[in-house]
Amino acid sequence: MDPIGKKLLDVAKAQLGYAEKGDGYTKFGDWYARNVDGDHDDYFKTAPWCDMFLAWAADKAGVTDQAGQFASTIDHAKWFRKQDAWGTEPQPGAFVFYDWSGSGDLDQIDHVGIVERVDGHTLHTIEGNADGYKLMRKTRDTDSVVGYGYPAKVRVEQKYAPKHAGPAPSVEQLAAPAAAGARARTHEQEPVKDAPPPVQEVVLGGVLAFVLCGTAALAAGRAGRAAAARTPTAPPIRVRKRGKHHRPATPVELPAELTPADLDLADAGTTIMPVLSLAAAHEAEDREFWGRIAHLEEDEELAFWDSLHAEAPASPSDECASTPGFR
Repeated sequence: MDPIGKKLLDVAKAQLGYAEKGDGYTKFGDWYARNVDGDHDDYFKTAPWCDMFLAWAADKAGVTDQAGQFASTIDHAKWFRKQDAWGTEPQPGAFVFYDWSGSGDLDQIDHVGIVERVDGHTLHTIEGNADGYKLMRKTRDTDSVVGYGYPAKVRVEQKYAPKHAGPAPSVEQLAAPAAAGARARTHEQEPVKDAPPPVQEVVLGGVLAFVLCGTAALAAGRAGRAAAARTPTAPPIRVRKRGKHHRPATPVELPAELTPADLDLADAGTTIMPVLSLAAAHEAEDREFWGRIAHLEEDEELAFWDSLHAEAPASPSDECASTPGFR
């Protein structure tokens, strides 16, 4: 037996013994008037209910698209024929349509039931409004049968249902992480050299310019690295490749172990840098300072300061300007 026919029979068997009320009222007709008939006509509450029972059973079994919902047996039979689900072979789960006169004419159909089993030319059925008032099993021969409607053969268009459970993320949800990631990449990953250098104020003069040029020297030369190794260990400082550096309020003194000669040797691997803050100048000899700025040797910024050095006028007090720069 096909699954649709089994569902219909399971529902029908559970209703065996139901009888209409004295005035012809049935719960099947009442349900049909409220849920199927567009006008909610009370006529159906007491009308012949053999086909309305099958409509109710199909609804309970969840197969209304395959079984149809009709109160008229003639219309129901024609619907099956239109669905290419009509035939003359009895099958369990099929709807059987009768004409008591035996004409075989669809327009003369009088009654309908559902086939429970077939025994040769004998049908065992479940029928509503059987004997004019009751839902019961019946045994009939096939002489009065007009034909059979097969719910399992009705082709039902499948409705597409997406397999995913969650709703698609909104545009805001998709954009937020991307924007955050873009900000993070801009802050953490983009090379600083991609941004245009800000305007720097270069203050060069006297002994201060001489000291600052030496402080910013790269550790490219052997003498410069030796000088860095002799400096005392201090807390690490943050080195900004670009930014506004302010002129110290007081002149800066050379460390005790650093001589002008050391600076002259180190200057062979450096270019002029802008004035550093007082805190940076005090910590300029720190080991980490030399390690962090070593990679600036080929940086565009050095070329920028080198160009300033080339344009600066030479003077006797400008020690850095009087010493050629090397890269």
